[in-house]
Amino acid sequence: MFKKLTIGLVVGGALVGIAHSQEVPFDFQKLFFIFALIGAVVFMMLDASPIGTMNGGKSVFAVITFWILLITACIAGASLLPQFNPEDERAKIDKLLGKERAASQKGKAEELIARAKALDEQVKALEERLKGLGGGQAASVSLPPPSGEKPSSTAGTTAGGGGDVMKVGEEQWQLQECYNCHKLRGEGGKKRGPELDNIGSLLTVEEIRSKIYDPKSIMAEGYEKEYQKGVMPDKFKDLMEPQEMVALATWLGSFKNTSVNTPKPIKKK
Repeated sequence: MFKKLTIGLVVGGALVGIAHSQEVPFDFQKLFFIFALIGAVVFMMLDASPIGTMNGGKSVFAVITFWILLITACIAGASLLPQFNPEDERAKIDKLLGKERAASQKGKAEELIARAKALDEQVKALEERLKGLGGGQAASVSLPPPSGEKPSSTAGTTAGGGGDVMKVGEEQWQLQECYNCHKLRGEGGKKRGPELDNIGSLLTVEEIRSKIYDPKSIMAEGYEKEYQKGVMPDKFKDLMEPQEMVALATWLGSFKNTSVNTPKPIKKK
């Protein structure tokens, strides 16, 4: 027994020495030493003399005593091992990553502020240009109808097509990223929506506006699956002012290139 205990102490000491030379934390050095002692105890128990046969109350007492000693040893041994404290680990992580997080949050905040300023400038510029949509620039156009209600046949149409209207319409095409789904002037489109180079020959400005406001109002021939799936989002009535929607419809209505096979529109509402 003493021989095996001595071997366990020597092995444990060697492990501690090696771990210390590699600058392993002290808690792990202690853990290696305890494991070496546990190994020595296991070998001592394997070589111990067998216990004689017991009967009756003596055997019950021996079993209970054995389990009490085993449980006590496990609990006491576990208490000697390095204990994990979540708060300590969190404090270490915060200390290690504090500067990086602060820098990252500062960078994100500055980026958001810059983007907000840029968007604010764009909005102001659009507001200035939209002032030219009234009067001699464009005639009155009816506001979007309530949900589920068809536009009246006397809905207003644009007239004149002033320069500001066309410019705002093209800007809305870019801002709303219509080119992601529609091809126009040979650019954009991912086959999720039809080419629009000849849309002005097939739909009036009011009909184009209705389609933008309510994508389910008109379906493009050959795009039945996309129509059923609702590929064109029903969000532009919330993202665009009525004047902006009219400007986009007016700009699109000016495209009447009959050499391009723009699909036939089919009214659904």
